[in-house]
Amino acid sequence: MSDLQHLLAIDDLGDDFRAILEWAIRFKQDPDRDYDFKPLDELSIGCIYEKPSTRTRVSFEVGVHKLGGQALTLLKGDIQMGKSETIADTGAVLSRFLDGITYRCFGHEMVEELSSNSSVPVINALSSKHHPCQAAADLMTIMERNPSLEGERVVWVGDGNNVLHDLMLACAMLGVDCVWAVPKGFEPENDVVNRAKEIAKKTGCKMTQSHDPVKACKGATIIYTDVFISMGEEHLTDKINAFEGFQVNEELVSNANDDYGFMHCLPAHRGEEVTDGVIDSENSIVFDQAENRMWAQMAILTYLCNQAAFQAYNELY
Repeated sequence: MSDLQHLLAIDDLGDDFRAILEWAIRFKQDPDRDYDFKPLDELSIGCIYEKPSTRTRVSFEVGVHKLGGQALTLLKGDIQMGKSETIADTGAVLSRFLDGITYRCFGHEMVEELSSNSSVPVINALSSKHHPCQAAADLMTIMERNPSLEGERVVWVGDGNNVLHDLMLACAMLGVDCVWAVPKGFEPENDVVNRAKEIAKKTGCKMTQSHDPVKACKGATIIYTDVFISMGEEHLTDKINAFEGFQVNEELVSNANDDYGFMHCLPAHRGEEVTDGVIDSENSIVFDQAENRMWAQMAILTYLCNQAAFQAYNELY
């Protein structure tokens, strides 16, 4: 890898993606991890938030601390970026102080501009188009259940949004069949679908679009959904009507394998995209998934900010 690498979409991790997830799982299970391994010692990670956050903020702050680093949280009102100072200038300035930057923003072009003007690694902590850290946690959670990933069939039910974009890319990278059932008019972006399909050709899996959630869920090993109206779309009050029949409920999941796992990136709008009976069932792994945001991000941070330490830890196993 080059000396400087950013993570704007999950496929930026390329062939190292599986190794990063395996590293995260080993590190999570290592009883000595908090005592003798601090790969971010004396490193400072700036975490910029333009959108409110629970899981992203807490998982990054705690994860950086566990790795021995300093997490500096910068809320929208704390800095001048995008107001009295350009994103480009902010990237250049922060690079002089920090060893890495995470950025939770609105438009994807904003994180692209920040990374283009940063001399330290930039991690997309969510943008309008991509959510790579969520995808890393998602596939890590599936790998914990099935380390080889053999036989997995991941089914997305809902909106063709940023979470789906990186989920399909991540599945393609690891050779996992992925189906997305979306209402007509709410399909994922074509350029991302095409990227996923090109990757899938190399890894031997299938990327499939459907408008029929019942058909899509037949034989599913994972059923995954997200809110129908994302943050920033609250004014689109009529959008919810397009998702009639796409609620993940007990009837829909009866089409999946008996031991299927239910996933949701949270927060959930219970009673809209998912029923209490599903999200609170024994099949639900949403809180494992939420916890794994931290472990997956810790692996990514180490990989991007201290490659030598990442490799050294691998050599222990």
